[in-house]
Amino acid sequence: MSPRKAIVVVAVLAWLVGVPLGIGDRPYDIGVLTTASALSVISAGVWLMFYIGRIHIGQGAFALLGQYAAAIAITKLGLSFWVALPLAGLVAALFACAIGFPILRLKGVYFAMVTLSLTEAARLSAQSFASVTNGPRGILNIPLPGAVEVFGLTLVPDFAEVNPHVALFCLATLLAVATYAALYRIVNSRLGWLFRSLQQNEDLASSIGVNVARLRVIAFAIGSFLGGLGGAFFLAVQQSVYPSSFQVQDSIYLMLYCFLGGLGYVFGPLVGTFVLVIAFEFLHGLNEYQALIYALLMIGLMLWLPNGLLSLGRPGAGAPGGGAGAGPGAGAGAGGGWRRWLHLPENRP
Repeated sequence: MSPRKAIVVVAVLAWLVGVPLGIGDRPYDIGVLTTASALSVISAGVWLMFYIGRIHIGQGAFALLGQYAAAIAITKLGLSFWVALPLAGLVAALFACAIGFPILRLKGVYFAMVTLSLTEAARLSAQSFASVTNGPRGILNIPLPGAVEVFGLTLVPDFAEVNPHVALFCLATLLAVATYAALYRIVNSRLGWLFRSLQQNEDLASSIGVNVARLRVIAFAIGSFLGGLGGAFFLAVQQSVYPSSFQVQDSIYLMLYCFLGGLGYVFGPLVGTFVLVIAFEFLHGLNEYQALIYALLMIGLMLWLPNGLLSLGRPGAGAPGGGAGAGPGAGAGAGGGWRRWLHLPENRP
């Protein structure tokens, strides 16, 4: 194992052990970290769409679809949560494939507006198909994830028999680790470079034999899978699902997480999600001033740190033209360590 991978493994183990020992007796605090981890999984799918040059504001629709798919699989089909979790992601991915070919022909603001309407369409559909979704009443009393046993050996305990807050925190952390490890691998693979060619110039990529339409749908399906997976996880947290579980506002927040962390970095959504979710909780006690302060902080970050928090420490990080999106060759100096660590191209989406 390389030193870099060893450091990551040690950091993850320290997080999994340290947080429950430190705040495991404070359900609200550990719940905030659990929420941040799960939202980072969903926002990773938004980042992947930015990586191919598309502005995706409809991830909430796929999270809601995944949440309902898991709820129906558990309550009406009698499946285990551990089967329903990946199944929800597959349902979201298949739906993305079905609608991907027509809507991915759109670019820029046109694609953004179509995806923005998806979340509202998903909410209205959940209300309308009451025979399946129970309409506005939602689906309630979802059991906590059960035990996983292989040959009599318990690999995962029943969440109802242990501290469920700690168990859900560990599950959310492992999902986030798996998500960003897979995303890192995709970006640094041949598929990732093909995705980047779509961001740069789709016409040029098509002229050299790249199947642009298929690649767009693949990226859309992967991103939607992550949305459905994260949505299904929240089913275990809330033990219920309603048409309003994910709304347009949530889709916008998922996009902001990517901007805040940095569009030029694989781990940008992860950093942005944790910073915004935790900041939101710190501002929770300010009541009517919370939204104002939150908006001012966001505006300030966009003005003085337009390339995201991960661009800190790089020359020109605070300039709109510098940092993560300065173009090929940027970051070659002392500040290029972040990009060498993440093995990312110098162009941001």
